[in-house]
Amino acid sequence: MLPACLAALTLAASPHPQAPALQTGDLVFQTSRSPQSKAIQRATRSPWSHVGLVETTPTGDVYVLEAIGRVSRTPYAVWAARGERGTLLALRPRGVDPSARARAVAEARRHLGKPYDAAFGWGDDRLYCSELVRKAYARGAGVLLGRMERLGDLALSGLDGAIAARFGRVPRDLLLVTPASLAADPALEPVPPP
Repeated sequence: MLPACLAALTLAASPHPQAPALQTGDLVFQTSRSPQSKAIQRATRSPWSHVGLVETTPTGDVYVLEAIGRVSRTPYAVWAARGERGTLLALRPRGVDPSARARAVAEARRHLGKPYDAAFGWGDDRLYCSELVRKAYARGAGVLLGRMERLGDLALSGLDGAIAARFGRVPRDLLLVTPASLAADPALEPVPPP
């Protein structure tokens, strides 16, 4: 279950979703409307099924680097509107200076155009959303966020059929990082409201 303190940090998307409090390197979470979102929420016991990295520009534009169909740089307003129920969570790594956060974003940008990894592997030829964020921070800023979990340790009850349909079997030893694992990391703190 999502800790109550994180649930309380949910911010409603506003008519002007380009929140000035967001900074380069912030992590933004949403409840995706993708077909796999409900399974991710159920398996992780979290409302957060998608995550991306914020990139701000000197002109004030805000983008989200995310792994969806391909690793993309999406305008924040478009990204926020895609989420279910207009809610999101914005977190910032504690004690990580802006230059290190910018290096993490630069690392994520190196993967632009790569396809989404529906098998949740750990190679660099395909990426899923939370993998992109974890690798960007690890390689760009030397900071490990979230934790690697075995698929078999998640709440898979009732999901075995859907998982087997995707993988051919249930790969219980598959290691992955989830949006929920990132959102629960104590190294992250809430982005102050605007």
